[in-house]
Amino acid sequence: MSGPATILHADLDSFFAAVEQRDRPELRGKPVLVGSWVVLAASYEAKARGVRTPMGVGLARRLCPGAIVVEPRMSAYSEASKEVYRVFEDTTPVVEGLSIDEAFLDVHCLRRTASPKEIATRLRAQVREQVGLPITVGIARTKFLAKVASAVAKPDGLLLVPPGRELAFLHPLPVERLWGVGPVTARRLHDLGVTTVGQVAGFAEDALVSLLGRAAGRHLYALAHNDDPRPVRARRRRGSIGAQRALGRAPRSLEDVDAALIGLVDRVTRRMRVAGRAGRTVVLRLRFDDFARATRSHTLPYATANTDAILMTARDLLAVAAPLIEQRGITLVGVAVSNLHDGRSVQLALPLSRRGGEALDAALDEVWQRFGSRALTRAVLLDRGRGVEMPLLPD
Repeated sequence: MSGPATILHADLDSFFAAVEQRDRPELRGKPVLVGSWVVLAASYEAKARGVRTPMGVGLARRLCPGAIVVEPRMSAYSEASKEVYRVFEDTTPVVEGLSIDEAFLDVHCLRRTASPKEIATRLRAQVREQVGLPITVGIARTKFLAKVASAVAKPDGLLLVPPGRELAFLHPLPVERLWGVGPVTARRLHDLGVTTVGQVAGFAEDALVSLLGRAAGRHLYALAHNDDPRPVRARRRRGSIGAQRALGRAPRSLEDVDAALIGLVDRVTRRMRVAGRAGRTVVLRLRFDDFARATRSHTLPYATANTDAILMTARDLLAVAAPLIEQRGITLVGVAVSNLHDGRSVQLALPLSRRGGEALDAALDEVWQRFGSRALTRAVLLDRGRGVEMPLLPD
């Protein structure tokens, strides 16, 4: 690794809450929670009182009695994201979106016009002036370290990790700063007396592999030495399209789970058709009362974006998992379609005439496009609530 630090990680600060504070001046400087019964975002004033996401709103209010709870406005967040991405793309042609509120930018191509720090300073000012939101930027020679730098610099900060000083910056940080170190891995490392990235770097790779497994051991060994050769890549098409819904801690019947699954499949297949994608592999994701997770999948013989075909497959997977759900309870259900193809070049299944289900999909898509996603809904979903539909980057 050589050369200047030209990778920027730009991350909007408490995005949903910041949009609410921007649009409602009376909320500025006050603890704000965005969500209904689960906190989707918390302002830094609320985070200072221990509020985290996702957390139940009831617990968040006990931690922060003066918090102001606002309903999410997904259309406002989606529009703000588009405005921010326009600033990113005006800055450099090499933008790799991670989510609606963060992206990597490679500014190597601008090295003759300004330094990376000057570019980052200008980008932050433009986001503030044009969109009205605070944004934090980390700068480093690797994607991993740029993301770590932005996390350290939050909120509303800018941090450049100087070339040649990367390990001096990285090694004193807690092990939780390493990608892939969640609560379970952190606890295992802490039990060994390992609390900093530098201590992880002190292990031989083979030792980490024996402690954590081959994939995790090699991954953490590389990151602890700032070994991350991945370049910033301009936005690529998704490998899968999915959605999930938290069901809460109250007991749920299989009928409740099935209804939630129907709504998710409607949402996913609509997104697939809008993006011109079709897929073969249907994946069902479950989270139980003890927070353990399970997945079930089935690969179809043909690629499709047809709602009925994908729903039938997802329901078959749910039926297989039903005994587990009845035994262990369920707090989240999700569905995704992977093994994606270009929907416009998919080979037609026999018979070649357009099937009724596809004609119905096309008619519903037209209604939803003209009048919004809530204009029509299935009878089984009435009075059940739809869950929160999170805004996403376009495919």
